[in-house]
Amino acid sequence: MLFDRVITRLPNSGGEQWANAGLLLNRGVFAWRLERIPLALELAAEGWVELENATPEGPDAAATFGLLGFLLESIGHRRPALDMFRRALRIARDSGDRMQLCVALQRMGGVLNFRAVESGSDQATGLFTEARALLAEGVAICEPDWRTYGPLICAHSRALLGVGEIDASEEQAKLAIELAGGQEDLWTEAVAYWVLGGIRQVQGKLDQARTMASRAVSGAERVADTNLLMRFSLDLAEICADMDDHVGQAVALRRVHAAGRKITETLQEGLGQALEQRRLAVQAQRLALAAQQAAARDPLTGLVNRLGLERQAPVLLESTAARGRVPWLVLVDVDWFKDVNDNAGHAAGDAALREVAQILRKETRAEDLVCRWAGDEFVVLLTGSGDDRNEAGPVVAERIRAAVAGHHWKLVIGETRQPTVSIGVAAGPADLDQLFAAADLALYRAKRLGRNRVEEYSADFAEPMELPTQPRDVQTRG
Repeated sequence: MLFDRVITRLPNSGGEQWANAGLLLNRGVFAWRLERIPLALELAAEGWVELENATPEGPDAAATFGLLGFLLESIGHRRPALDMFRRALRIARDSGDRMQLCVALQRMGGVLNFRAVESGSDQATGLFTEARALLAEGVAICEPDWRTYGPLICAHSRALLGVGEIDASEEQAKLAIELAGGQEDLWTEAVAYWVLGGIRQVQGKLDQARTMASRAVSGAERVADTNLLMRFSLDLAEICADMDDHVGQAVALRRVHAAGRKITETLQEGLGQALEQRRLAVQAQRLALAAQQAAARDPLTGLVNRLGLERQAPVLLESTAARGRVPWLVLVDVDWFKDVNDNAGHAAGDAALREVAQILRKETRAEDLVCRWAGDEFVVLLTGSGDDRNEAGPVVAERIRAAVAGHHWKLVIGETRQPTVSIGVAAGPADLDQLFAAADLALYRAKRLGRNRVEEYSADFAEPMELPTQPRDVQTRG
């Protein structure tokens, strides 16, 4: 209940670089212990992202990286967990903070101990040796009144057992139990009893080994650490088997089975959460793509709009020129369109524009880019793919003009003067602005010469008298 109240509060860094990440990861550890698996995964991911945006230096950074390693190790994401522990140790050494160095040494040595226990005998000796050196360093510099001292002593005792120093290991394990009791450190107490159980097993004192291992199992259950519970229960089952205590062995194995099932369920829930997050990410990506596509498309005609043309044209023009083709731009303007709007109404005008758009699609190839530029003006960019289309601009433009002129407009606009189109075409460099400017001059000439015609750009007719004296209004040029 307390956790539910705390988790609703947003992190408040107070300006500290690592406070948000540390707070998120601490919450993630508690969520994991409370079996709030999806929430733990979410908090771990958020904390990890926070770490990627900060400079890893100082004791707070070392603490946070170590916390992330602990959470990843608990979840079972073991390879990156070890990387985080090593990184935390490097940062702690560089920081010069002795307490954080002790914490980093304890975590690094502890995880090496457990990896050694789980590995084959060939690897175990090397891992225990490395762990012993790190933990001995921590014990030497740690103050006895620091909370890290007990876990350090406990982990050191397991490393000593791993390298065969039985007496020193027993002495350290008993000290760890004493320190854990004084600090109510259930985790350290459970691990220390596990170490003592291993020592008694090596000494052949199996009754005592079973007692110690049972206490370790109970401790793991109290701290809700499934990984410890499985490890300790396996060792208890082995001790019971050595004693021919088949009932005790069966009970321990049932705990192993329950812990394994819990781990499997955890993994399944984690995978399900990951799948759900991936689904949401894909969904968001598709929505963003749809929004981007919608922004580049004209809602009236369904054609690409001006934004879409400006986005796609550079790539199409470059690829056309690279194939040795001549890029063509066809600029189409509807004649007498203002009359359609004034006499037949704007709904009829919209219908007429949709009809023109359909004609443009029909008279061009699928790979050509057809765009509604603005108002009653359209652009067709001929890509030059397929057959040799070096002279395609005027041919396609004339086909469009004839199709519009021969279209049955009566059902669309009634008795209003039927629209035609004036078209300017231009070929040239793979540059949209230059092509458009040239086609615009040709279109202006087509309008001046009577409309319902195609004009191809030529420098010969680009005389001053042919140019408009002010920017044209594409909505009303008709």
